[in-house]
Formats: sequence, structure tokens, C-alpha cells
Amino acid sequence: MIKNLIIFGTRPEAIKMAPLVKEFKKFPKEFNTKVCVTAQHREMLDSVLNFFEIEPDFDLNIMKPNQNLFTITSEIILNLKIVMDKFSPDYVYVHGDTTTCMAASLASFYFGAKVCHVEAGLRTYKKHSPFPEEVNRQITARIADYHFSPTNLSKNNLLSENIDSESILVTGNTVIDALLHTVDKVTNTKNNEINYLNSIIDRSKKIILVTGHRRENHGKGFVNICDALKHIALNNSDVQIIFPVHLNPNVKNIVFERLNNIDSINLIEPLSYPSFVWLMNKAFIIITDSGGVQEEAPSLGKPVLVMRDNTERPEALKAGTVILVGTKKNKIIEEVSTLINNSNYYEEMSSINNPYGDGKASSRIVDFMKNKIH
Repeated sequence: MIKNLIIFGTRPEAIKMAPLVKEFKKFPKEFNTKVCVTAQHREMLDSVLNFFEIEPDFDLNIMKPNQNLFTITSEIILNLKIVMDKFSPDYVYVHGDTTTCMAASLASFYFGAKVCHVEAGLRTYKKHSPFPEEVNRQITARIADYHFSPTNLSKNNLLSENIDSESILVTGNTVIDALLHTVDKVTNTKNNEINYLNSIIDRSKKIILVTGHRRENHGKGFVNICDALKHIALNNSDVQIIFPVHLNPNVKNIVFERLNNIDSINLIEPLSYPSFVWLMNKAFIIITDSGGVQEEAPSLGKPVLVMRDNTERPEALKAGTVILVGTKKNKIIEEVSTLINNSNYYEEMSSINNPYGDGKASSRIVDFMKNKIH
């Protein structure tokens, strides 16, 4: 029997790996599949585990006050040696571009396990944008034995880096698997968060959902973002902005300083994944610097303005489901105004098919691995 170890540590990773965990668990005769969480983001991770009913077999619980990239990386590598020695996996599955992904890949390589990279091949080719994610995913690509790419473009990135084509499989993105499952599940679900959201939403207004957390936007970037949102709120009486504010003080302090006490802006606590999906479905426009939201929102017909200067997800740009606005105040204001006031433009953008898949990525990965062992 093949021993699989699936490793993740942040909320986005958990969302995107949960469908793969569930799919592998359908085949207990072929695969002994265990889950290890680093808990790089503790609270935000746990809500996803609870929603998808996943109980980790190993929990490194590395999150500490004032943690940084040095401590995260070293803690993961040192603690994973203990897990590897105990379970001795044949294959380790990592996701995307987090520090958990990179450090777990390196630990697996040291141990001698084969590394399978889910969401492989995304690139900006700018090592500080996003930081540290671009370098994390490039390091992982050099280590990985198998690469599960969400699109043909991400596959072509890997081929251009001399990755063996036989080791690459285009799967679509597992986030769509998770999204479609979640939309079905939350349609008739009520929890405290959804009840609260229902109580604050003004259904006579267009909802603008905002999320932001990227390190490269800390400081002046978030000041510009907040100033743009303030202008939009004060100059559009038919708009309500809902902003689940990231817990990082570099985000939270600026956002509350500049946007608190504006009537049409609701600054709220970070949401659990199902509640966030529920809110995405209610939104008119989404403004974000998140990678996952760029992939998810088109499946819900929501235009996305991306608060970054470049993106490793150019498929969405090419398809027209997202627009890059960076942290430029006037650009954010301009694009929001166009979407609000030009219904033809809005309808065209919201009706484009999602370039990131059909919700069957996890089954393609498992089928590929089953063929490897037979």
C-alpha cells in the first residue's frame, strides 16, 4: 500500500487540499493517506478543517507570536523530520507557494520521499512579487517529482524550465472542487456569521467585497487602497463595502485608522471559509490581492479587481475575469466606477467562463497516482 502524506498550513492551502484529502480517502486499499498541518495560520486553518470534517493525523502547531519567515521555515523542517521518521511516507503532497509548501518540500527531499506539487507552475518571474511566494514555488518546482498544474499555461511555464513533460499533469484547480462543494453546502446553511452578514447587508445596495493581506502592499500600498475605498464609499450612495480585515497588524492598524466610522463601510472580523463563499455569492464586485479569490470568483460570476501590479494567474487576465489595479488609488476608483455605471461592461465581465477548471481536479490527480502504482 502506498503511504501518502498531505501537508498544508494556511487557510488557502487547506481549502485547496481538502478535496484531494477526501478523494484519496475513497481508496483505502490503494492508499494509506494521512494529513499533516503545520498550522502556519492557526485560527484561520482550524475553521476550514472543521467545515470539511478533516482531522489531522499530525499537527506541528508552529504558530507563535511575532513569527517570521526564518522561524516558520526552520520550525517546519525540524518538526517534519519527526513526522517523516514516524510515518515514512512514499509520497508527500504540498500546495502552491506558501512557506509551508517550500519547507515541506525540502524536508521531504531530505527524507527521500517523492514530492507531488499541487497548483504547480504559476509564475510572475519577479522574485519579490509576490514575496516570498514566487521564490517558494520556484524552489518547490526544482524539488518536486510530479507537478499538478491548474492550466496549460502553468504547464508551459514548467516545460520552459526543463521540467520533464511526463511528470506534469494539467488538472484544473482544486479550489473549484472546494468552491462548488461549498456553494451547495452553504446555500441553505445558517451559522452565526451568516446570520450576522444577513443583518448588516443592505439589499438595496451593490455589495463590494474587499480582502487584502499581501506583504508587498503593507505600508503605502494599504494607505492607497483605503483612500480609494473611502472615496468610493463617500461618492456612491448605492454602494456598501464589506471588508473582512486580516488579523496582521500591518493591515488591521491602517484599515481601522483610515476607514473606521464610515457609514457605508463595514469592517468585520475575518470570516470562515463557508461564510466567505456565501458573501462572495452576494457580492457585486470583489476587490482583492488574494490568489485564490481570482480563481473562485469567476465561477460565481463576480468581476474581480486585483490589487497587485502583476499576477501569476494570467489566464484570468487573458479571459477577462479579472483586472489588475495595483494599489493605485485612481485606478481602483476608475474601475469600480465603470463596473457600477456601465451595465454592459459588467455583464460581459461577469458572464465569462472560469479558466480554472470544472471541479474535477482532485479526481484527476488521484487517477494519475493510481496509474503510477499499477
